Amino acid sequence: MKLILRSLLKLKHSSKVILAVLLICLVVRLLPYFAPIRAADIAQNQLAMQFSDRNGLPLGTLLTRDQEHTSVVPLNQVSPQFIHAILAAEDASFYHHGALDMKAVIRASKEAMHAKRIVSGASTITMQLARMLDPVPRSFSGKLSEIWLAWRLAAGMNKDEILAAYINRLPMGGNIYGVEAAAQTYFSIPASELNLAQASLLAAIPNNPTYFNPYEHWERLKQRQKYVLNRMVQEKYISGAIATRTHTEKVVFQSRQGGIIAAPHFLFWLANQIPPSPPYKGGNQALLLKGGWGDHSPIRTTINRPLQQFVEAQVQQVISSLAANNVHDAAALVIDNHTGEVLAYVGSPDYFNEAKLGRNDGVQALRQPGSTLKPFVYELALEKGLIRPNSILADVPAHYAIPGAKLYSPTDYTERFLGPVRVRIALANSLNVPAIKVLEKVGVETFLERLHQLGFEHLNQTPEHYGLGLTLGSGEVSLWELARAYLTIARQGEAIPLVSTFSNSPIPTDAMNRVSTNSLLLNHTIWQLITNILSDSYARATAFGVDSVLNLPFPVAVKTGTSSNFRDTWTVGFTTDYTVATWVGNFTGEPMRQVSGVTGAAPLWNRIMLHLHEYQEPAAFPSPKGLVQLPVCAISGLRPTPDCTSVVQEYFYPEDKSNYERDNQFNLPPEYNEWLAKQQQSNFTSTNLRILSPHHGDLFLVYPGEETKQKLEFKLAGNKSAPVEWWLNGEKLDTNSANSLFWNLRPGKWTLEARSGEMKDKVSFQVELANIKPTRRGFSISNN
Repeated sequence: MKLILRSLLKLKHSSKVILAVLLICLVVRLLPYFAPIRAADIAQNQLAMQFSDRNGLPLGTLLTRDQEHTSVVPLNQVSPQFIHAILAAEDASFYHHGALDMKAVIRASKEAMHAKRIVSGASTITMQLARMLDPVPRSFSGKLSEIWLAWRLAAGMNKDEILAAYINRLPMGGNIYGVEAAAQTYFSIPASELNLAQASLLAAIPNNPTYFNPYEHWERLKQRQKYVLNRMVQEKYISGAIATRTHTEKVVFQSRQGGIIAAPHFLFWLANQIPPSPPYKGGNQALLLKGGWGDHSPIRTTINRPLQQFVEAQVQQVISSLAANNVHDAAALVIDNHTGEVLAYVGSPDYFNEAKLGRNDGVQALRQPGSTLKPFVYELALEKGLIRPNSILADVPAHYAIPGAKLYSPTDYTERFLGPVRVRIALANSLNVPAIKVLEKVGVETFLERLHQLGFEHLNQTPEHYGLGLTLGSGEVSLWELARAYLTIARQGEAIPLVSTFSNSPIPTDAMNRVSTNSLLLNHTIWQLITNILSDSYARATAFGVDSVLNLPFPVAVKTGTSSNFRDTWTVGFTTDYTVATWVGNFTGEPMRQVSGVTGAAPLWNRIMLHLHEYQEPAAFPSPKGLVQLPVCAISGLRPTPDCTSVVQEYFYPEDKSNYERDNQFNLPPEYNEWLAKQQQSNFTSTNLRILSPHHGDLFLVYPGEETKQKLEFKLAGNKSAPVEWWLNGEKLDTNSANSLFWNLRPGKWTLEARSGEMKDKVSFQVELANIKPTRRGFSISNN
């Protein structure tokens, strides 16, 4: 120091100032490494939590956001048997030495030199605590760092404080830390109630938690227990007879899931909703705290444990029944419509079966939703006036160009087309082509904005990315998001967040709080109409039948979905009281065999719904306000006709009533031609004829010298039995009851007319001579 002072005196004044500042900075920088560490500095303020259901029944204990189990208890709430056992096993002289046990260091050094290997360690409990707080490499410099940190701990804390911090951080196997967590997980008792056999076994684990794993290496653990008991005899905590008797005492460890009674996916999901508190930092080094987070008080969740356990059992049963169809996974969610509270949450058939990917959470996983988004595009189109309840939509073959120069030709669940259908029939039967046509009217960008408003936050690609397939499930959503959106339908357009815990909980509510709901519909009528359609078992009879698993003995609205290649099946539905969402599929992405929404997820949904309303039926859905009911044919889905055998009442806007009563004919546009050509019977035979070929405005090219070889078919739809007169440019050609006639192509402009009684249809087309002879047979066609 004198040398430093003499050097400073020789320096110039400015240099002295600079050097003094540097020395001060160095001292400030190094000061934390010399400061004693106190108990408050390393307090475990990130503790695990205990969870209960809505009625106070326990769900699980000691779960943390990183799936570790830990808990902190005062020293006086730990069984003396365990304290004696851990002291005897790890540091018998703990209360009689400082941070280092010099006697142990000397003994260990002598043994190592004599045996030419490390025979015993000399780490004290204080040094072990230092290693828990700041893990360092097993090197000479690492050992020095560990010793220095132990000295700082000893300088700032008394022995009881050090021991308490130590036993609350002990690694107890797997993801379990601390004696309280181990006692609860392995034996379902608090640490204060551990007996000698249990305590000596737990004290044996921290020496090497993997090597002494009680589930996999029981004999090893028993040998280590024997060592612990012998050490307790040496330290005069117990007698030799008691040690012998204790070692032979039978102790049963609970299964791994012993700490979780129900809803494991839900609890781990909850744990991840809380941001972790930052660890204590002393100087530049972070003292890494093994432990959990948050307040130690139990969290009261919204889960109904009896219902949760029922749903868990049903998930397992349904999956078992579908095993032959290559179905292995399922998930379910039950929501209270009045409050948005989550009553049941099942993420997989068995959380603890790692071989079958049991930890995957099917409630939060992103999968293609199939047709479950269709109600929202219809609602939006009705809201914007782009369609009306009595609008006729075309369920006919359609072709769309998609990226990659491919042609997309959507088909329906039934793999056939119904032709002209009203909105109700199209939505209830989940028809694909009408849904795409409605999305064309709405616009993909507008629909995507609405889905964001409804809380589908994972649909974060561009509208171009999803294209018209968005309404058929080209995006990926979660079961959670679907349930929340259908809750909005159930609440007639009022969007609310899903609630997972009750008040005084550090866990925030659902992410819907971050989604603006101000622009969602205030017009309840349209949501009521959507609900009415989804609850109409007769409207969906064409695709699902009247007595399907979707039909329950009380009012219920429901929608199914099946993703491409049968990889995912969904069923989401609601009564006035509950919303139930189910998913059945495979976490691996493997396709199922002969499984759709109605055969996969629907049976699970059906069981849950019946159970929820076992003792009290739900109220009826409110009728759409301001709409009028009019008779329609339950078969054709259009106005009643003479051959309509079943008439039902459906809802229309009052202003559409006069048009409905006045319109006695359905003049179908050309987009129906391909569909009409394939019909064995037409529902419009009594009111209309249709020339299917040629199309109005067609241009045909005929090549010189081949006029007699090229023929054009005149084809008619409708009026299958009555005679037909064909007229071409005012000249009668033939009378034919087969509705088909072949004509030799001749250049010119032609008007073709078909007549049958009072019915007739007319088209114009043109035939021109081509300049070049074709290289293959046939003729070319061009549409104007």
